[in-house]
Amino acid sequence: MESRMSAAVGSLRRAAAAVATLALLLGALVVAQASHPSPARAATTQFHGVNWADPNDNFITGPNIPVGLSTADNYATTYAKSTAILKGFQALGANTVRLGMNAATTSGTWWGSYTATLDAATALGMNVIIAPWLQGGTVSDTNSFYQMWDTVIAKYSGSSNVYFDVMNEPYAMSATQLTNFEASWLARYSSVPRGRVILPGLYADGNLCAVGGDSRLTGTLLSIHIYSMFGDSHTTEAAWVTDFQNNLCGYASRAVLTEFGVPMTTGVNYNGAKDGTNNISYLYAITDTVRSMGIGSVLWVGVKEASQTQGPGPCDNASCAITTLNGSGTSLSLTLNNQSGLDRLQWGWGTGTNPGGGGGGGGTAGVLRGVASNRCLDVPSKATTNGTLLQIWDCNGGTNQQWTYLSNGGLQVYGSKCLDVPNHATTAGTRVEIWDCNGGTNQQWNLNADGTVVDRESGLCLDVTGGGTANGTAVELWTCNGQSNQRWSRQ
Repeated sequence: MESRMSAAVGSLRRAAAAVATLALLLGALVVAQASHPSPARAATTQFHGVNWADPNDNFITGPNIPVGLSTADNYATTYAKSTAILKGFQALGANTVRLGMNAATTSGTWWGSYTATLDAATALGMNVIIAPWLQGGTVSDTNSFYQMWDTVIAKYSGSSNVYFDVMNEPYAMSATQLTNFEASWLARYSSVPRGRVILPGLYADGNLCAVGGDSRLTGTLLSIHIYSMFGDSHTTEAAWVTDFQNNLCGYASRAVLTEFGVPMTTGVNYNGAKDGTNNISYLYAITDTVRSMGIGSVLWVGVKEASQTQGPGPCDNASCAITTLNGSGTSLSLTLNNQSGLDRLQWGWGTGTNPGGGGGGGGTAGVLRGVASNRCLDVPSKATTNGTLLQIWDCNGGTNQQWTYLSNGGLQVYGSKCLDVPNHATTAGTRVEIWDCNGGTNQQWNLNADGTVVDRESGLCLDVTGGGTANGTAVELWTCNGQSNQRWSRQ
């Protein structure tokens, strides 16, 4: 996406959009936009996805290497790594992954290994969207561009759950240039079912009027992007909904939101009040709209390296990642960066149950049920005293078993007490307790895709002592070992 490029490129994109807008208004497309069909419910709900990008962004000239992978890896190693990461995405509720490429990706030795990523995803039953990122917002070398696509189409045209996103964010192309090029692409690959082709909208996938209204492009899906940056800013959900729907141009029935995103690593609460803050109003508007209209959506981005820090853009591959990659070799796992962000993402997919809109500090309350014991994390006798040690007990829906995951990583009970490690201890065997919520690092936890709950300060797991399953068994910190007494389901 353009938002991870330099400010100069951002200015170029906006300038190009302004020129193209003027041309659109002066030409016949005015009529097309004015007479576009009325909004319809989409037929793209099969896409609940995340983008999996190169840590240096996908605007690169060398091979595209998604986070966690390496050109030193052969097919088998890439397949194993990809499977681990993709299962992490599935744990979020994703069934779709969008991958980047360029000519260097498909023309060298890396392609033989990179195909393992696509193969692993399809083996897991996921949808794959593959798209080339453009240099300069246009196709500068047509021969190279088509050689790249020839390679991909030859390999995956027969794979029913692989979708071909013709190009990412063609911001330097006019409406005529874009639609003519897309029509040529469709003619070249006429054997590919149009329902598996995704065509980008005008202005860096920002507007569907021209592509949706071109009869040569019927039957295809349409890609739209929207971000709360680069001069597009509203502090109410209603204004963002209007913005988004205006750019759908009545073609929501074919639309796929292949990129949208907000910072996920700053601790912001996206379950708070809907109006008043640009990013929060934006995220509510987008997720509420795609849910209500049945539009598939793919978050920017799915994962970042643990070592990645904030880059130059306002929504780069580090700050906007919903998860962080952990582990080494092929033993990889993902840590959730923002529960409230995931709540909004899942709400948009139509799989979440938290509508948000409150003014509090986190998502909805729920139990933490031990996988081994089938019993819940419990405050004994509904005590509210600081220092009360925790246990497991039959799940009963009591307030002493209702835990809310806060945007800062806290696990809150009674609306005021937090799951706490006494005195910032980092020793295995330390019993956990409740204490007044204070935001300390000893009250911050990662809820991981594999069900583990990890203390951020010590790196130790929330553990049912000795693997016990009886009522009253103590809960403590212990070295993470993957056993079922360290895995919890949040319900």
